[in-house]
Amino acid sequence: MSAATASSASRPPLSFLAFDYGTRRVGVAVGNTLLAAAQPLATIAAMGDARFEAIGKLVHEWRPAALVVGVPTHPDGAPHENTRRAQAFARRLHGRFGLPVHEVDERYTTVEALARHARDVDAAAAALILEQFLHDRSLHSRT
Repeated sequence: MSAATASSASRPPLSFLAFDYGTRRVGVAVGNTLLAAAQPLATIAAMGDARFEAIGKLVHEWRPAALVVGVPTHPDGAPHENTRRAQAFARRLHGRFGLPVHEVDERYTTVEALARHARDVDAAAAALILEQFLHDRSLHSRT
């Protein structure tokens, strides 16, 4: 076993909460580095402070090491109004909960969740966002 492999094997698993931000609903998923997988949790339909109170309950329950927010862009990667809204949401999460917040390109996650016939499309999209983050994190930790 290489030193890098031994080092990563000895680290405790980290958990994450991921969010598929929308102006009306926010999908939430949970996952960890042990399985490098995510599962849909819920969709929060509350607005304003009530939205952040609901998120706070999930943060308290799951105690994530960090949060992950899907940030949409145009197919060519160019930002649009929802890009800025999702980034503002990420900043608010960081400000409220003091946890690191990672932004992930979330193009096509809702389309993929719909194609998989997910019961809760927003939460399923959040799970896809988190799985992408965990996969990318795993690739970067090997180098």
